[in-house]
Amino acid sequence: MMVKVIYQFLISPLTKPSKGQFVLWLSLSLAFAIFYAILGMQKGFSSEYMVQDDARQYVFWMQRFSDSELLPNDLIADYYKSVTPLGYGTIYYLMAKVGVTPLLLSKLLPMVLGIITTVYAFGVSMEILPLPLTAFLSTLLLNQSLWFKDDLVSATPRAFLYPIFTAFIYYLLRRSWLPCLVTIVLQGLFYPLVVLVSLTILFLRLWTWENGLPNLSKDRQYQIFCVLAFGLAFVSVLPSALSSAKYGPTIAGSVAKTLPEFSPKGRAKFFHKDFFLYWINGKDSSLLPWLKVQAILVGFALPILMAFKSRFPLINEFKNSKILLEALLASVMMFLISHALLFKLYCPSRYTEHTLRIVLAIAGGLAFTIMLDAVLRSHIATESTKLSWKLWLAGVVAVALLIYPNLVKEFPRTAYKIGALPSLYQFFEAQPKNIVIASLEGEANLLPTFSKRSILVGSEYALPYHTKYYDQIRQRATDLINAQYSTQISEVKNFIQKYGVDFWLINQSAFTPEHIAKNSWIVQYQPAANEAINRLQQGNLPAIFQVMQKCSVWQEQGLFVLDTQCITKSLNK
Repeated sequence: MMVKVIYQFLISPLTKPSKGQFVLWLSLSLAFAIFYAILGMQKGFSSEYMVQDDARQYVFWMQRFSDSELLPNDLIADYYKSVTPLGYGTIYYLMAKVGVTPLLLSKLLPMVLGIITTVYAFGVSMEILPLPLTAFLSTLLLNQSLWFKDDLVSATPRAFLYPIFTAFIYYLLRRSWLPCLVTIVLQGLFYPLVVLVSLTILFLRLWTWENGLPNLSKDRQYQIFCVLAFGLAFVSVLPSALSSAKYGPTIAGSVAKTLPEFSPKGRAKFFHKDFFLYWINGKDSSLLPWLKVQAILVGFALPILMAFKSRFPLINEFKNSKILLEALLASVMMFLISHALLFKLYCPSRYTEHTLRIVLAIAGGLAFTIMLDAVLRSHIATESTKLSWKLWLAGVVAVALLIYPNLVKEFPRTAYKIGALPSLYQFFEAQPKNIVIASLEGEANLLPTFSKRSILVGSEYALPYHTKYYDQIRQRATDLINAQYSTQISEVKNFIQKYGVDFWLINQSAFTPEHIAKNSWIVQYQPAANEAINRLQQGNLPAIFQVMQKCSVWQEQGLFVLDTQCITKSLNK
């Protein structure tokens, strides 16, 4: 009797769920989305000097929205401004004008984006199988997956992909053409890469199969919609394409293979020798770079279950499930095209890692429901008064699904970077707004965000995809290595004059061969790195080492800030 009541509450009837059921399960879905977001926000607001890893690449230059005098003539800031999608930058600009700083907004947005994503993912699931329980399971899996990775929490352009792409799928299934066109435009304005996946989905839906052959759909309304979608997509992507063109072209794949930057230890980490890493689970090059042991992987079971419809009768109630296959095919197609055109369409993984996470979450919710339905039906059919082991197993799985993320040490994964040297950031922020700081230390990556001052170069900002930008970054890094480890006074002075460097941030352990050798970013720049190592191994102390104590204007935890005017004067003597 109890099992029948549970079955009726969770699964039956299938016709149309009551408003109470819908509100209950949607509320639970939103509750988990908010709960996970709060866990992430707790980390984000745990310190004044806290910034998400990837958010640094955007937040720092957008501080110009509040003060246009910041970061003048800054190559790095200008480059990241050029690759910032128009819609994404506009959101931060508008919020800055009402007093919400980019750094603060980057910590608040993930909850908002997560809520919107949850609502639309719930709707997509309901369009495929009108069961609020299934929609809840799908959104739960999706939210867990999102917080196992640092995409949503980054509040970077890719974070906006999740609500916009799920909204696109939702409106497409409902044949709500105008809202669907709006989502196409938003994709182009916030994350242009995903619009190619969406257009591929629309193209696939243009064809029907008859007698094993593809035929163009005769749906005139849909044909007109597709034409409009392709046109609007082009217009929405154009501003981003034109903006970043000044730093192009993108590097050719054949050239990238020869560079240490794209090796497994390089800044871009693309060309892995291991087949599994390169194609399945490696950074930037693979289908599923986030692939780990997660509940979302149950989504892979859906096609297997659908092959046994007689054993899983709930499958017969599916509607619009073809969209999951179309999204999968579209993502994989763009993934392969991106590999073929390396790196003209940026990194191949960008076409699968986000969209397939949504697909697998919805498929996972469907798979869980199918199996639960079969277990409950089987028990009811036997009219047994005892709970079978299958029901106990179903209960254990349900509880595990709810609580297991909280048992994982790195959940939620936020990748926040904490600034451990507040006095350093305050020191630089007190300096004129047009200063330039040179450093090979990782701490330099935090200075543009926390001190709002320009750095000459930094590993975080040394992305090697646009050649006109990276050629300058490589030259700067090489010149900095040569100058820092040079024994020639003239070389140090010429470097300071060439780049207008005002301060030099150096670690006291920088003048050991091991310090250079263990820094994979510095080692990329050859022969400068090896020459520096050789000098140190031969006992030749760099010229700048002689003035470290004399020209230091700040020091803490083994780091020294040197005044370059002092360096120049001291080396003249």
